[in-house]
Amino acid sequence: MSHYRPRSELQTHEVANQPPPFEDVNIFDSDAALKQTVEKRGGGSHKKQLSAYGAALGSAEMVENARLANQNPPRLVSFDRYGHRLDEVEFHPAYHALMDLGLSSGYSSIAWTAEDGGHVAHAAMAYMQAGGEAGVGCPMTMTYAAIPALRREPDVAKEWVPRLTAGHYDKRFIPASEKRGATMGMAMTEKQGGSDIRANTTVATPISGHEYELTGHKWFCSAPMCDAFLTLARTDEGITCFLVPRWRPDGTRNAFHIMRLKDKLGDRANASSEIEYHGAYAVKVGEEGRGVRTIIDMVQHTRLDCIAGSAGGMRAALAQALWHTSHRSAFQKKLIDQPAMMMVLADLALETEAATALALRIAESFDNMDDPREAAFMRLATPIAKYWVCKRQPGVVYEALECHGGAGFVEEGVMPRLFRQSPLNAIWEGSGNVIALDILRALAREPESLDAVRGEILSARGANTALDHHLASLDDWLKPGALNEATARAFAEDMALALCAAALKQTAPDYVFDGFCNARLDPGQRSYAYGAVTANIDTRAIIDRAIPQ
Repeated sequence: MSHYRPRSELQTHEVANQPPPFEDVNIFDSDAALKQTVEKRGGGSHKKQLSAYGAALGSAEMVENARLANQNPPRLVSFDRYGHRLDEVEFHPAYHALMDLGLSSGYSSIAWTAEDGGHVAHAAMAYMQAGGEAGVGCPMTMTYAAIPALRREPDVAKEWVPRLTAGHYDKRFIPASEKRGATMGMAMTEKQGGSDIRANTTVATPISGHEYELTGHKWFCSAPMCDAFLTLARTDEGITCFLVPRWRPDGTRNAFHIMRLKDKLGDRANASSEIEYHGAYAVKVGEEGRGVRTIIDMVQHTRLDCIAGSAGGMRAALAQALWHTSHRSAFQKKLIDQPAMMMVLADLALETEAATALALRIAESFDNMDDPREAAFMRLATPIAKYWVCKRQPGVVYEALECHGGAGFVEEGVMPRLFRQSPLNAIWEGSGNVIALDILRALAREPESLDAVRGEILSARGANTALDHHLASLDDWLKPGALNEATARAFAEDMALALCAAALKQTAPDYVFDGFCNARLDPGQRSYAYGAVTANIDTRAIIDRAIPQ
């Protein structure tokens, strides 16, 4: 895209009252809530690195790369012209540029190489990635999240962890041992079971020691050009976790066959596929028959990125709405100064900062896993936040799109892409009912997790009247029979709202904390649509804080 100014004086009219392009904006430095929350959650030592990443992601060059990567989706190349099987996916150069930026900036490695605050820094990068191009975040997130699962098999970890944390992107399709850095994917679900992965039928046949050959299929395999994948297959002992590389140890292509690429609603820059294993070489990871337990270590970390990514997706949409309304006038006023629009924008800003505060609070608990109470908090708060924050994203993005009027509905802008992307994180790594059931499992297996979460939310007691009433109502969930599969969603919602308030109390100004509590927790003030809040909130202060600075 040219940086020269286009013509505004046309034959029939002059183009006026239009916002300038939202580019060359530092996504980190311009987000007051993100900067301050990162600092308060222990990630302050990474501010320089995060600022550099925010500047690069928000540059005109990367904004254009995001557009190109989505307009030129991946293409499956099954065979070469002679009929040899390839199973390769071709990407536009813009996709590779975005991947290179993310991995070389530490997206997948900083959590494991930093001395402190690494998960907070990583979550901030996942958050910002949603404001750049969210699709490439998928393979980078899986690469980050695979580390804990790999560590359950020391020999495998010794070989693969250094590759995944190298901080380099090497797009070449060659054996991982010959590359400067590697990426890791995941393939779990099958056609007959979906989320019920214990119904998987893929079979693992032992070859020698920890080496197996897999025969079967996977219905969803994202980023099939990763260098290896964690997957599940059935042995005599039950469902087991395996690492499947794209290349066999002898340097030949593994029998990892890509049947087709998914034609998806959003996330178009990223390839998602259906695959089959035709005697694919694999190495066992973790205890045989305990594959679900092994891969859950990876899932818990990808859920953190779902939360951070959805918070970042909200922020990206809000920033676009604030930019548009602050540069466009109607009825003798800037849109951002119109009372009705101010209420909408302030309401969206409250929702977005609450999601940001909660995402980084949970990231902080990942950094403090040596503390039993923090580990217990993480186990329950993660699915609660995943359920709530990811479900809030589509509504926020839609309302921000509407702030643009008809311009927000036109494909040339970024809002349609943000909208199509918005439902994904609520589906990936467990949709609503699966997450609600996981919350029940956490409560049953680790009752100390409820104590940790309750301790967190009760720390904010006495700070706001609406919050105090909400906290008192939570005791109803402790009554016999109150919490079950049918009510688990309602429990998740109530707890998530309390966790958001507690997180805001610790990191946000009082006008944001009180605004959120009054607008979301007072039964007499709640509204069903953004901008319909009747509670007394400081709209101007909230908007001024949220405007990209």
